[in-house]
Amino acid sequence: LRMKMLRFRSPSLRSLDQEIQVTIRLLDDSEISCCIQRETKGQFLVDHVCNHYSLLEKDYFGIRYVDPEKQRHWLEPNKPIVKQMKSQQPYTMCFRVKFYPHEPMKIKEELTRYLLYLQLKRDVYHGRLLCPFADAAYLGACIVQAELGDFDQDEHPPDYIQDFKLFPKQSLKLERKIIDIHKNELRGQCSALAELHLLQRAHNLETYGVDPHPCKDFTGSTAFLGFTATGFVVFQGNKRIHLLKWADVNKLKFEGKTFYVIGIQKEKKLVLTFHTSTPAACKHLWKCGVENQAFYKCAKSSQIKTVSSSNIFFKGSRFRYSGRVAKEVIEASSKIQREPPEVHRLHFGQSRSFNSLSHKNLIINMEPLVPALPSTNEYEETSWLEGSALGQRKEEEAPTRAGGEAEGQEEDEEEEKEEETSGVLTISELVYNPCASMLPTPVDDGQGGVDLLFQSPIQSPARLLRELHADPDIQAQLVAERVRDRAFERARVVGRSMLGSGLRLLTRNERVNTCVLSAVRLIAMVIGVLLVAVPMLLLLLESDIDYVDTCLLNISFQNHGH
Repeated sequence: LRMKMLRFRSPSLRSLDQEIQVTIRLLDDSEISCCIQRETKGQFLVDHVCNHYSLLEKDYFGIRYVDPEKQRHWLEPNKPIVKQMKSQQPYTMCFRVKFYPHEPMKIKEELTRYLLYLQLKRDVYHGRLLCPFADAAYLGACIVQAELGDFDQDEHPPDYIQDFKLFPKQSLKLERKIIDIHKNELRGQCSALAELHLLQRAHNLETYGVDPHPCKDFTGSTAFLGFTATGFVVFQGNKRIHLLKWADVNKLKFEGKTFYVIGIQKEKKLVLTFHTSTPAACKHLWKCGVENQAFYKCAKSSQIKTVSSSNIFFKGSRFRYSGRVAKEVIEASSKIQREPPEVHRLHFGQSRSFNSLSHKNLIINMEPLVPALPSTNEYEETSWLEGSALGQRKEEEAPTRAGGEAEGQEEDEEEEKEEETSGVLTISELVYNPCASMLPTPVDDGQGGVDLLFQSPIQSPARLLRELHADPDIQAQLVAERVRDRAFERARVVGRSMLGSGLRLLTRNERVNTCVLSAVRLIAMVIGVLLVAVPMLLLLLESDIDYVDTCLLNISFQNHGH
C-alpha cells in the first residue's frame, strides 16, 4: 500500500515542478520571457515586468491575455496563472495600462509617464482615442517630436510624415498640419517634454482611457460602454449619450448576456440595460466595471467589498478588486525619493512596430471611422482618417502562438473627462467606431465587424431585446419577479423589525427583566436544592435502617441473657 501511494503521488509532484514558458509583449512591442510553475500567481508576472523596467508606480498597469474564444481578460493577481489560462502552453500575454491616471501630471517618475505615452500612442493608432482634427494634428506632432527630435530640413524630406502611421487613416492635409506644428511649435523640446505635452492634451479628450465594450441597447442599436475615472460612459455614433458618475452608481450586475447599471440620476432611480455578444463578454464587462469603480471611487483599499453579479434568488459570480486605489497610488507616488531610473526609448527605426509600419508590413484589421454625416469632398480631404487600412490583417494575426498572441495589438483604452456632466455630448465630427480587432471581444472586420458579434441566428440579442420590451407575457413575468423580490424584501425587513422590537422590549422593560431573572433564580435554586437534598435523604434513610436493625439485635441479646 505504501508503494502504491508513492507511485500515485510522484506524477503530481513532477507536475508541480514543471516549468511553463510565458512570453509577455510590452508596450513598445518588444518581448520578455520567464518561466512559471503551476501554482505561480498572476502578481508574479506583474512584478517581473515592473522589475524589468525598474517601475515603482505599477498600480496603473496590468497584464491581459486572450482565450481561445478570442475573449480578452485581465490576469487576476491573486489566482494561479494556469487556472486562469484556457489556452495551450506556452502562454503569450501583454503588458498594458489598466487604470489611466486621472491626472497624469501627478505621476512622479518620467518612466511611468513614458509607458503611459506608449499606451496613448497605441490608442491613437487603433482608433480608441477619438479626437477632432486640431487635437489629432497636435498629438501626431508630439509623437514625431518625441521620436525624431527637431525638424531638420536637410534630414527630413517633404513627405517624411508618411513614414509614421500615426492614425488608422491619415490624410495629406493632416500630415501637412503635423509638419507645421512639428516645425514651428515644438522645436527645442526633448522627448520627455514632448511626451508630457501629449499626455496633457490627450487627458482632456472625452475618450481618454475608455476601453470600449461593444453592446446593443434595448432598441438593438450598437453602443460602446466604458469605465473612466469619472464613472460609467456610453458612446453611440459621435456622441457620448450617458455619463453616470461613480457616486451615482449603486450596483453593476449581469445575468447571462445582459448587463445592468443601476444608479441614480436627477434624484430618480435609473436602470440601464445592455446586451453583449456572449456571457463571457458580459462577465468581463462586469469585472472591468467592478474594478474601475473600486479603483477610482474608494478612498482606501480597506473599503473595497466583495460584490455579487446577481440577486439573492440566483447563484451569481462573486468578485473583489485586489489592489491599491487611486488615492493611495498618488499618495505613494509623492513619497518616492529614489534617483529616477534611466528611460530607454525606442525611437523611429528601432521600434519593431514602427519599423514594420513604415514598410506597411503591419497592417491593421480596421473597422473604419467614418464621418457622422455625409461628407463633402473637402471634408474627406480634411479627415485624418482618409487612407486605406480597411480589411487588412495585423502582423500578430499571422501564425499566432497558442495562448492568444493576437493580444499584442489588442489594447484599446479611452477614458472619460471628469468635469463633464451627464447627457448627450458630441465628442468629434467622426463616428466612434474603434478597430473591431482591438475590442475586448475582437472579431474579423472582413466578416462583418462589430455587428458580427450580434448575428447569432438562434438567439439575436437585438431580437431578444425587442421581444423583451414588446411581449406582454415576458413583461408580466418580469413584473411578477419584481413583485416577488419586493415582497421578500418587505418580509425580511418586517422579520428584522419584529426581532429587533422583541429584543428592545426585553432590554427596556425593567419589570419584565426582573420577573424573568427572578424566575430563573428560583428554578436554579430549586434544582440546586434537589440535587443536594435527595442524596442526603437517601443517605439518612439508609442510616436509620441500620440503626433500627442494631437496636433490635441488642434487644434480642438481652432477652436471651435473662
